[in-house]
Amino acid sequence: MFVWHKTRACDWKDRKYNILKLKMEVIINPEFEYLREYIESIPKRFQSEGQSIYTGRNQIKVMSVDGLEINVKRYGIPKLFNRIIYSFFRYPKGRRAFDYPKLLLEKGFQTPKPIAYIEERRYGLISHSYFISLQCPYKRNFYEFGDANIGDCSDVVVAFAQYSARLHEAGILHRDYSPGNILFDKVNDKYQFSLVDINRMSFEKISVKAGCANFSRLWGQIPFFELLAKEYAIARDADEDQCRKWILAYRKIFWKRFVKKHKIKYKLDF
Repeated sequence: MFVWHKTRACDWKDRKYNILKLKMEVIINPEFEYLREYIESIPKRFQSEGQSIYTGRNQIKVMSVDGLEINVKRYGIPKLFNRIIYSFFRYPKGRRAFDYPKLLLEKGFQTPKPIAYIEERRYGLISHSYFISLQCPYKRNFYEFGDANIGDCSDVVVAFAQYSARLHEAGILHRDYSPGNILFDKVNDKYQFSLVDINRMSFEKISVKAGCANFSRLWGQIPFFELLAKEYAIARDADEDQCRKWILAYRKIFWKRFVKKHKIKYKLDF
């Protein structure tokens, strides 16, 4: 059984190191304390070990230890202003990604189990930070629906609409509800969903309108969103026509702004 401690710093076992003005703090989920020696070595291992699955401003690698497949996300060094903010006034993204799974898992929503958070500081300012979790076993994500025919994915859309309604009714809003952050697969003839990259979350009452706006970043053709709106409205006992109008309107606003700076990899209709 997954037992989670409170997220106050005093409830976790911390270690700090000072090497040539470098300070490293390691915070470990007690369930994985037996991996401490390996976890503390991750910053040294990261460049030369593991399988890279994403490279950009941040970098993600899959590594193996003690029979476990783990996901290691190294956050890029923030720009100076954000370094100051994250160093003294606000939890960094990696720390939030480490803390937030507790809230989802307690409410019965899947997200990879967190293992540890590592934070490096130089001269008192945050440098690289790392979030380590178990690797999610689900292989599919919502990028596959960009040009999908609704007849080929209607079962997934219905299940996802119902899942999203439960998520929002539980007071959980993933503020980056985008295709790569929603992983899924069919398990025992039922679609299962897992959320990743959850450092941007809101935990509050989610109105139907706010829930509809939450779908704006998703890929898909208009029939995809029409079915999503219908099933989401049914699940939340809301007006279907109003949900359709909101979902299509928020989608249009987001993507009209997005295409001005980015190339779209699928046919985009409004």
